[in-house]
Amino acid sequence: MTANPVFKGVATALITPLNANGIDYDSFGRVIDWQVSEGINALVIAGTTGEGSTLDDAEHKAAVKFAVERIAGRCPVIAATGSNDTNYAVQLTRYCCDAGADAMLLVTPYYNKTTQKGLAAMYRAIADASSKPVILYNVPSRTGINIEPETYAELAGYPNIQGIKEANGNISKIVHTAQLIGDKMDIYSGNDDQIVPIMSVGGIGVISVLSNIMPKKTMEICNRFFAGDVKGAAKLQLELLPLINALFCEVNPIPVKAAMSLMGWCENYVRLPLVPMEESHFNHLKALMQEQGLI
Repeated sequence: MTANPVFKGVATALITPLNANGIDYDSFGRVIDWQVSEGINALVIAGTTGEGSTLDDAEHKAAVKFAVERIAGRCPVIAATGSNDTNYAVQLTRYCCDAGADAMLLVTPYYNKTTQKGLAAMYRAIADASSKPVILYNVPSRTGINIEPETYAELAGYPNIQGIKEANGNISKIVHTAQLIGDKMDIYSGNDDQIVPIMSVGGIGVISVLSNIMPKKTMEICNRFFAGDVKGAAKLQLELLPLINALFCEVNPIPVKAAMSLMGWCENYVRLPLVPMEESHFNHLKALMQEQGLI
């Protein structure tokens, strides 16, 4: 772990409540306040789960600004500012730094992809433009490109490059990364089904979808682990696995938006090309939520 991690434990990759008119700020504020009251360790705004890819520039900036003002220092705010357009990522990062976000989350470039050399150069360029720490976000199932362990090692220790949200699903590569970077970068699980495995090789938490609906339970996984109760952390991870799997039975954030709507936090509204859940999946998710006492 680095000397000053952005957070330790659970950061919720927060939904952005939407309706036909745009961002539903009343619901957004209620969701933020609930997450903070539950004790969440950080909040990620306008990321994958927050439908950042279909927020326009003004909406993206407004969502971050609103969240910073609503949270008012009660927990760290991590703004998703990555793009496959490096110049835009630089501009958005500068805006979010000025708006008061505590850190940035930088996804790898999608569609145009690049080489590992290009990845390193892009991340240095954005980090140079940032006045706040940045967390690299590796999710090759979405972007078509993987950050290799050797590239992490090359970037480890570079100013402002603080951490990694690792969602490549390949534990062997994550172990190799941990071995190469030591305490120069913080590793966070980007997959809710791998929280304990990644913490077992030095990870310090998770950027979570599950914690949208179960913030305290998700934090309990981490807290049990940090307290030395690895068996208890693993037990809870496995108990929640059916619900975790249901939250990813269709592409995120379709299921978690449905789940949050069932809990009364927002409309079940996602923007095209996303569409609401298939009825059979919805009913399965609803049944699992009822088992957990969420609805």
